[in-house]
Amino acid sequence: MLLRNVTLWDGCGSDYSSDYDAIRILPEGTLQCTTSDDRIGNEPTKDLAGAYVIPGLIDAHIHLCLDPEESDPFAHGKVPEAIQLEAMALRAKKMVEAGITAARDLGGGQWLELKIRDAILAGEIPGPRLICAGQPITSPGGHCHFWGGEAEDTAAAMTVIARQAEAGVDLIKVMATGGNITPGSKPMDAQFDGAVMQSIVNEANRLGYSVAAHCHGTDGIRHAADAGVTTIEHCSWVGPNGWGKHFDLELAKDIAEAGIWISPTVNAGWGRHLSNTNYLAAMNTRYQTMKSSGCQFIASTDAGIPNVFHEDLPKALAVYQAVAAFSNVETLRSATSDCALALGIESVTGSVVNGLSADLMILPESPLSDLRALQKPLEIYARGAAVLSS
Repeated sequence: MLLRNVTLWDGCGSDYSSDYDAIRILPEGTLQCTTSDDRIGNEPTKDLAGAYVIPGLIDAHIHLCLDPEESDPFAHGKVPEAIQLEAMALRAKKMVEAGITAARDLGGGQWLELKIRDAILAGEIPGPRLICAGQPITSPGGHCHFWGGEAEDTAAAMTVIARQAEAGVDLIKVMATGGNITPGSKPMDAQFDGAVMQSIVNEANRLGYSVAAHCHGTDGIRHAADAGVTTIEHCSWVGPNGWGKHFDLELAKDIAEAGIWISPTVNAGWGRHLSNTNYLAAMNTRYQTMKSSGCQFIASTDAGIPNVFHEDLPKALAVYQAVAAFSNVETLRSATSDCALALGIESVTGSVVNGLSADLMILPESPLSDLRALQKPLEIYARGAAVLSS
């Protein structure tokens, strides 16, 4: 299939391409950038009349097993497996139809997301390419302990990692701090000391896994950064004085120097804060200070927690842009090429580059001018197959 007369953004540059105005989707599901007059034989073509083509979006933090309409964190695991899988498959379908062609699932208790991952790759159901962490390592009674990853010491943490490896996960998740949705858990509290965190990262890396660390409190952020995790999730800078009140510039510089990515999980619901000028100014300052310190960011939503729907990354990105005071291009890179690099899938997807997977969003309006254009796709291709067609 040759998609002709398009305006192409490759996911990396600062503007649209002046070299190519067509995309060829090859039989194996990869893509080739070309020109509209480069038709081979009688291959099928589609004239998109100047529509905009960008890489499919990537959400770096979701929980496919969670129902965003359920506020009780203990309720999800009580649903029969067959019903859970059916609901998860529907969430995956909604994601890919919204233009989210890859996502990183950062936690569940029964490895059901791995079954969805494998069914998608086998072509049995539609959905994004999934990278799955399985059961997160957490302290006894700690954040999301109900998922089965409790570890009281280094030896127990090694056992949790081994169990995830046996299940076939793609990375390791650790709860470096407490969190909001778990009764009795405090976001500011570090759940492991520096030595245990280092052992977790060392063992995960030895097995070939990257490590994502849930970090709200500044102490936990420090332990995760010192241990050399791959991504810091949330990065909320929480301490005794509240959320965002314990920002540490030197720690931010350490994060940047270590090449650790920050995955801030800004969802569409944060839009309710944008009319608060003091809040917005404080957030802008913090993000821009981190950015000027060299920190790198990837787009994420924590989809699945209450009222955060799995398909809403296209809505969230405009909110994320406003919260962080990033440019539209910076925001889009954080959800495409930069995100792919952070997740280790840059040789597969995240950019519109010859030989990569044909994961594409086709839009009627320019997303580089207005990120809200992402909410109205004309067509979506995932691994070369049309999942939404005009």
